[in-house]
Amino acid sequence: MDNTNWTSVSHFVLLGISTHPEEQIPLFFLFLFMYAINISGNFAIIILITSTPRFHTPMYIFLSNLALADICFTSTTVPKMLQNIFSPTKAISYMGCLAQTYFFICFAAMENFLLAVMAYDRYIAICHPFHYPMILTRMLCSQMVAVCHILSHLQALLHTFLMGQLIFCADNRIPHFFCDLYPLMKISCSSTHLNTLMIHTEGVIVINGALVFIIASYACIISAVLRSPSAKGKWKAFSTCASHLIVVAIFYGTLTCVYFQPLSNYSVTSGRILTVMYTVVTPMLNPFIYSLRNGDVKGTFREMDVIRKVI
Repeated sequence: MDNTNWTSVSHFVLLGISTHPEEQIPLFFLFLFMYAINISGNFAIIILITSTPRFHTPMYIFLSNLALADICFTSTTVPKMLQNIFSPTKAISYMGCLAQTYFFICFAAMENFLLAVMAYDRYIAICHPFHYPMILTRMLCSQMVAVCHILSHLQALLHTFLMGQLIFCADNRIPHFFCDLYPLMKISCSSTHLNTLMIHTEGVIVINGALVFIIASYACIISAVLRSPSAKGKWKAFSTCASHLIVVAIFYGTLTCVYFQPLSNYSVTSGRILTVMYTVVTPMLNPFIYSLRNGDVKGTFREMDVIRKVI
């Protein structure tokens, strides 16, 4: 089918987070700073895990995949946003917009699945510690990671295909900093009923299913910790669980507020702010919450620092 049957626009204009000129420079440096923290923190985690044999365990394999997903997730949207701040046109091609939508959904879904897998890993480690090596074998670990990748790409393919069926007429201005689903659907001049239906059914099942699984896993973990006689152990476990659940709450809370509402109720202004929370803030926090609060990881970083000073 010829592309003109799908759309009459060759490109879109990404209006960004703010249209006020005086806010552009502060926003550029703010997002550049957060992006730099995200990239450096997650790359450090990946390098540390891949270069340290004792970290070649299921927990750290999942963690390195989460770090990689965070890098790709943020890199899908932030570099283009930073470029558009100083661009006179702020344009993105039609195919470039669909590609950005695809990878955004793919890495958001991957983060969703990996957070669920990591919660399961912690559940087995704390509630069934003696069976942990037998349950989470290297083969099972590899299969779980592979399934996360496959399901993420399938979900992205589904929503991007449906987005490609929409017709866009005269208005090609997207009041957002990337090609998000709802802002694109808002400016479409064709029916978005099927797109909305799939978001509210498939999306709810996938995202809320993972969230329920995470909450159930941590409920079992907290129950097991409460039975521990060690007050110090309880405090450490509760501190770790609380920090994990804060990240989960930010990611799933903002994601739910943006997408699990009727398209007619979608607010562009609040949508942009909420989207920043799960596309930029959560990936930036993950290295600190899941890795740098870990005693083994901090100890290895200190050892590497000592070795570097000696050399």
